[in-house]
Amino acid sequence: MPAIMTVVGDGGRVVVPAQYRKALGLKTGDHVMLALEEGEVRLFTPARAAERARALVRRYVPKNKNLTDELLAERHEEAGRG
Repeated sequence: MPAIMTVVGDGGRVVVPAQYRKALGLKTGDHVMLALEEGEVRLFTPARAAERARALVRRYVPKNKNLTDELLAERHEEAGRG
């Protein structure tokens, strides 16, 4: 999607153009996240942040492992020792 120029308004407000909101599935009142990376601001949804986090974890965890199941098993084991 091409870059679009917008203006910083009162209080630092920036309007996200309609075509960007549509592409991101954003509606009035939705939460977004901002990240400052290499002098640029990135805007993304919390769902996208979660996708990126899962992808990062998956690099280090084999597909046949379920971290939730492992954590619950550890907790049950610890509770049994207490």
